[in-house]
Order: sequence, then C-alpha cells, then structure tokens
Amino acid sequence: MEIRHLRYFLAVAEAGHMTRAAERLGIQQPPLSQQIKALEKSLGMALFHRHPKGVALSDAGRLFEMEARRLVDDMAAMEQRMARVARGELGVLNVGFTSSAAAHTFTPEALRACRRAWPGIALSIREDHAAGITEAVAAGRLHCGLIRVPVSQPEGLTFEVLLREPVLVALPGDHALATRKTARAVSLAELRDEGFILVRQPGAPGLYANLLALCEAQGFRPRIAAEVERMVTSLNLVAAGAGIAVVPASMRGLHPHAVVYLPLADGTPLDAPLTLVYRTADAVGPAAHFLKIARDTARKAQARSRRGRSA
Repeated sequence: MEIRHLRYFLAVAEAGHMTRAAERLGIQQPPLSQQIKALEKSLGMALFHRHPKGVALSDAGRLFEMEARRLVDDMAAMEQRMARVARGELGVLNVGFTSSAAAHTFTPEALRACRRAWPGIALSIREDHAAGITEAVAAGRLHCGLIRVPVSQPEGLTFEVLLREPVLVALPGDHALATRKTARAVSLAELRDEGFILVRQPGAPGLYANLLALCEAQGFRPRIAAEVERMVTSLNLVAAGAGIAVVPASMRGLHPHAVVYLPLADGTPLDAPLTLVYRTADAVGPAAHFLKIARDTARKAQARSRRGRSA
C-alpha cells in the first residue's frame, strides 16, 4: 500500500463516484477502479458498496477513511515541514563563541535578531576558546562561531571580520596608574615592569601574540604573572590584584568596582576584531540566515558607532 492509494481512496469516498473521482485526480476511470479493487483485495475487505449511481462507503470503508485521512494529513504536514527545512526555516543552528566575543553587545543582539526572524530555528549555543571553536566548525559540530583573532585557518573555512574595537588595559583598582589624579591613556612602556595575565595558547595566541610582539618592539619582554584559558578569568585575577590584562573594550563592564580600564596610548597598533568563522561550502539553510543577520547587525553597530563619534 502506498500513500497514492490512500489519496485515490479518499477521492472516491468524497466524490461518491469513480468517474468524477478520476476526473478530479486527472487519471482515467478504469485504472482508478483497478487501484481501488487492488486496495480492497490487499486489505481483505470491501471498502465500497457499488450501485448504479456510484459508490458508497461500507462500514469498514468508513473506519478506513478516518485512518487514511489521518495518514494523508500527516504526510502533507511532513512535506510542508521538509519544505521549510529545505528553505532553512526550520532546523537547529549550532553556534559557538569565545567569552570575549560573548561580552560584546553584538553577540546577544545577533542571537535575538535570529530568534525573531526565524522562530523555527532552534539555537544551540556553545562557549569555547578560539581554537576549540575553529576545530568544531571545521569538523561540522558547529555551523559557525564568533571569535576574536583566528589561531589557525584550516582549509575550507572562511574568517570574516565583522567589527573591530579598541583594546583597554585592565588594572587593579588600587594600581598606581589607576589611582593617579588625571586619568590618561597608558603607553606600553609604562607597563614594562607589570605582571601580565594572558590567555593560554592555543586559546587566543593571535591577539596576545600581537601584544607580545609590540612589547618586544618597545624593548622589553612582558613578565607573565599567569596564563588562563578564558579572558573572563584573566579579569577575575586582575580584580584580585594578581596582575594586569589587555582586553577588548566591550569587556570593561566586568568587575567595575575592582578593575579600572584605561585606553592604550594613541598610535599603539592593537585592536580586537570580532570574527565570524564558518565552512565556506556549507553556508546554507539556517547557517546562511544567521550569516546574513550577523552582517546586518554588524553594519548597524558600525553605523551607531559612527553616529556616536560625530555627536
């Protein structure tokens, strides 16, 4: 028995006539009559009473009609759901982000926009360091990820910079640079004797490799006070007075009563990008919708930033 046999049966039941049902189905009457007889034979029961003016459902036929209609309706609903899946309107989107990417207002804004625009897409969120997210995207465990600076660039992945923001020096609240009367930008040279709290490789070598290179260009190699796996952890240690850290500006809301955030002096070539990573050949369905939303959200954030600077 196939789903078409059920559709044939329902058409005959509704029309009460073989010829009219055949016209509705767009087939000839003799083949339709043969299909109905074959269905009755396979079930071992008569579904219709034949009479000169047409057909009428038997008692067994009325019971079969309820089951057939349920199955046909379920099949139609499934076909509609699969069509939505094919259009990317339904499904699961697996997104990863680093703790510092999550701290940027862009990330929750983009996720909310995705939920509003595509309520049929279930978001599965994972936090990890940049290397873990990159590996998961490459392996197909994540559709896309939000990181800062790529730690590696495997073949088949696209790394798209959505936004850039300045970095800040995070100092314990009682640090001499934090308590001076006039707040001003800090030069790297002023940090020569400080203990730096860095995110451990391979978590984020990109951003911190750039920082170390700049320090060496200033004639010193930073003293490492601690290495951690998450940027949030580095700020926890700064708040505890264990050292200083250099973090994206969007993280300045953490520990506001225990950490002072100061900009680096003008001309220091260091910033924190927000980078979207995804499989180049697999940007379809829910992933494609999220990529568009991410780009639109980034453009809006850039426009707000420009308006803020010109105000």
